[in-house]
Formats: sequence, structure tokens, C-alpha cells
Amino acid sequence: MSHSSTAAPSRHAFGRGMLQHWPLDPAITYLNHGTVGVTPRRVLAVQQAIRDEIERQPARFLLRELADVEQGAMRMEPRMRTAARAVAAFVGADAKDLAFVDNATTGCNAVLRSFPFAAGDEILVTDHGYGAVVNTARYVAERAGATMRKVELPFAGITGVTPAMVVAELESAITSRTRMLVVDHVASGSSLVMPIAAIAAACRARSVATLVDGAHALGMLPLDIPSLGVDFYTGNLHKWAMAPRSSAILWAAPTRQVDLHPTVISWGYALGMSAEFDLQGTRDPSPWLAAPDGLAFLQDLGLDAMREWNHRLAWDTARALAQHWGTAVPAPEQMYGSMVTLPLPEHFGTTSAAADALKSGLLYEDAIETQIHAFQDRLWLRVAAQVYNDASDFARLRDAMDLRGAQSSSSK
Repeated sequence: MSHSSTAAPSRHAFGRGMLQHWPLDPAITYLNHGTVGVTPRRVLAVQQAIRDEIERQPARFLLRELADVEQGAMRMEPRMRTAARAVAAFVGADAKDLAFVDNATTGCNAVLRSFPFAAGDEILVTDHGYGAVVNTARYVAERAGATMRKVELPFAGITGVTPAMVVAELESAITSRTRMLVVDHVASGSSLVMPIAAIAAACRARSVATLVDGAHALGMLPLDIPSLGVDFYTGNLHKWAMAPRSSAILWAAPTRQVDLHPTVISWGYALGMSAEFDLQGTRDPSPWLAAPDGLAFLQDLGLDAMREWNHRLAWDTARALAQHWGTAVPAPEQMYGSMVTLPLPEHFGTTSAAADALKSGLLYEDAIETQIHAFQDRLWLRVAAQVYNDASDFARLRDAMDLRGAQSSSSK
């Protein structure tokens, strides 16, 4: 049951006026929605109402109503399954194939640590992969006597990267030893939207399982997970889908669920995917139970209008900044959603230390929160747009960075 009661945000007033719907510090220009998300006020209110309801009768709520793990006859649909049905409908899935996890990294851990890798097997990852997930793949490979191999995708220094180029590179990397490919849907660092259906088809033809890290995809992109043809898909709800953190999903094809287990084994062991993931000790379930209200907030914004605003603002900003700095956006517009990553001129630096210094200076001295990171021997700026941003925010970022760049150049 939804707890929402506040007025719907107007889809016709995108821009800084939308900040009233989020609890962001008004003194900060926030240009980093993708990193950990920002939860709307009304969804936070729903989450608190759920917590209050739990505390009125905690044992009943958590042990008799939350999940069906055969601890007694339930008098209602398990609350976790009610929430799962709403979220599953949003991603085109059946609720029985979807479970809740803390975040996409947790989902990747569950899949990788459950999969029956053996000595001599190979796990493929990409150089665009999220560091924590790459670490998980390496850990699992080492324990199994398998190997993890990183595939370098075309990107840096190239204009005109295409989906076909990405598919071809990954397909050519598959060997007879490859058991699984771990690939991002929307890469955290490069912002590229990967051609997942085509990648999955290439892997399926070679009997290679696909695990998709969709950390940024839910809410940002229209999504029908089963139609992608992947084996496993995990994605965050607390980034672009407006749920409280930490909240994410893990989807598994029916044929892949038998050996799939959460990293915490608890009361639902061997009772099926839903039971195993829905109850793992005394956790706060409110981020997952409030997730349908995050999706309702998206619907009230107007999904198509929101996605168009975010994409247009991110793409137009990135192209303008690249032209301003004499660099180039590495891929065509079709490969970006609400984020675009562009290279910075060399005078900003080339190392992780330089990225951290620039990012920290912007935050603590200029009151601008944005994402800057080092990749392939240069610095990159990730332009992330949400409906509470407008062009003036990014103009402020440009001016602050120009000043810092000039100071950096003069000090050399």
C-alpha cells in the first residue's frame, strides 16, 4: 500500500524550482545525482512512516508480515513481495524472478559468489566496469582457481565509438574458457549506454552467461529486463529511480535461480529465490518497501518528459563544454542517457590525485558537487543531469573550472 500523500511535482517546471522536492543543501550546486542518488522529500516521508509502523509492532511486522519463509501461516501477501510486484512491473519482469538487495554491488556479489566457477574458467570484465564489482570478480576467480580478464573497450581519444564496435570487441574476447561476462548497462565512469541485448545475444551463442550491472539504468532508461536476453541483471533503485538508499534489485532468469543465493544465508535457505533474499536477519526493510513510492514520484514527474530533460541537458552541456575546452565527446548521442562523460584538457591534470584535488576544491571552495575522475591517463568530467538542474548550474561549473584551470596553468 502506498503511503504517499503530498502533492505531485509539476512536470512543466523542470529546473532549479524543482529543488523544493529534494532536501538538498541550497548552498550547494548539486551536479552529481548519479553517485548515490538523492531521495525526494515525499519518499523520505513514506520511508519514515514505514519505520514508525514497524516500531508499533516490530515482531509482527518483521516476522509475520514481511516475508514468507514458512515460519507460520501468513494472513496477507508478504510486504516484500507486494513491493517486488510494483518494481517488477516497472522493469517488465515477473516478481518471482526479482529480489531486493542493498545495491548493485551486492547483487553482483550474490551472482558471482553463487556461480559454479571451476579451475581454468574465465570471467570477463571490461575496463569500464565499476571498481567494486571488478574486485568481486577477481576475488571469486582467485578462490575458484579461475582467471579474471579485463577487456579494453574503444573509448578514450576516439570520436564516433558505436554500439557495433563495443559488441565486436566483447565478442572477439570470448574464448573456450569464458564462463561469464560482467558488463555495465550504463557505465559509471564513461557514462556509455552499452548495447546489452546485442551483447547478450553474442554471449548466448557461445554459451557464456551474462551478468549486467545496471546500477544507473533503473529510472534513467526505459527497461524491459527479460527482453534483453541476459542471465542476471542487478540495478539500483536509489539512484535514478528515487528510492531511499540502499535499495536495489537482482533479477535472474528462471533457469539460473536454482544455484543463486544471497551472500548472507538465513532462514529462507533452499526455499526459493524470494524467500532467500527477502529475509536476511533483522534489517531495516523500509528502503525496499518505499521503492514503489519512488516509482510513483517518477510517474508524477512524467517519465518521458524527465528522461528527455535530463538527456538533453546532459548532452547539450557536454557538447558545449567539449567545444569550450577543445576536446570531444567520445561517442554518439544514442550511447548516452542522463549522464555524459567528456575528457578535460591536460592543464587540469592527468592523475587520480589531480582529479581528487579538483573535485574537492570545487566542493569545499566553490560549493559545487560534481564527478571528476582519472581514466586512461587523463581527467574526465561526468555531466549528470536531473530535473532540479538547469543550464545555469553547468555554466557556474564551467566558470569555476576555468578559473581553477588558469590558476593551475600559471603555477607551472
